[in-house]
Amino acid sequence: MTSQTITAAGTWKLGDRRVNRIGFGAMRLAQNGEALVSGAVPRDRGQAVEVLRRAVDLGVNHIDTAAFYFSPLRSANELINRALAPYPEDLVITTKVGPGRGPSGEWLPHARPEQLRGQVEENLRQLGRDHLDVVNLRIVGSDSIAERFGALAELRQAGLVRHLGLSNVRPHHLDEALAIAPVVCVQNMYGIGVQPEQDAFLRTCGERGVAFVPFYSIAGTGRQAGAVGDDSAEVLEVARAHGASAAQVRLAWTLQRGPHVLAIPGTGDPEHLAANVAAGALRLTTAELAVLDSLHTLHRGSGAS
Repeated sequence: MTSQTITAAGTWKLGDRRVNRIGFGAMRLAQNGEALVSGAVPRDRGQAVEVLRRAVDLGVNHIDTAAFYFSPLRSANELINRALAPYPEDLVITTKVGPGRGPSGEWLPHARPEQLRGQVEENLRQLGRDHLDVVNLRIVGSDSIAERFGALAELRQAGLVRHLGLSNVRPHHLDEALAIAPVVCVQNMYGIGVQPEQDAFLRTCGERGVAFVPFYSIAGTGRQAGAVGDDSAEVLEVARAHGASAAQVRLAWTLQRGPHVLAIPGTGDPEHLAANVAAGALRLTTAELAVLDSLHTLHRGSGAS
């Protein structure tokens, strides 16, 4: 595989930064096994650094991370810094703020508006940057985000943040945010059979020129623990037809939902990384898409999330 493979999926602009549509999610980088849990087993530092450098070699220029992606002894942000600084000029690092974890890994209450600057500055420190390319406000629930997003808009005006996005939000949050400042991306859980009620929101984002960035598009309901290995017969049949894996089919289907859809599959395994990048060149037929679309919509209203 060469670095040209990744360009088969095309590109999209996050504000003024153009990225390849296959990116890399750093959540699984800091540990082996389940992420975001106390007492996780730290990943070998050399392996993590190797995966990051290999991702860039393969053409990945969009990395998704967060200061709360850490395990004992390992921080995703600091691994990124160690592996890739000085950073390539075309590399876009997207991080997220809102959630926080204590030193032992326990979850803290989401940040209040006045606490978001501290979270932004911690990301800057760990990454060794003087500004952040994209910062997503991650939320839980349906309450107003105006105060929190407004606080980030002020940091954008101050030059600490270049572009703003949203994570785990509902359609009315995008309207609310756009009334305050430009939004370059929406990051929500989505995949085959996973939250099909997001279909309309995905289309709305495309109509507004906002990237839609699914997370857990491979893992699905396995979430931070990874894929649960219960792929349906339909997914497996399509995979066999292409000599591909079920994970690659899931990524290809996601990318074919629209040119504004970006993928951020995460892994700490070099072989899985190469397979994820290769999925960008996988083209599903109209008939295959119809089968997978039907499988997807079967879950509508089932509460799959």
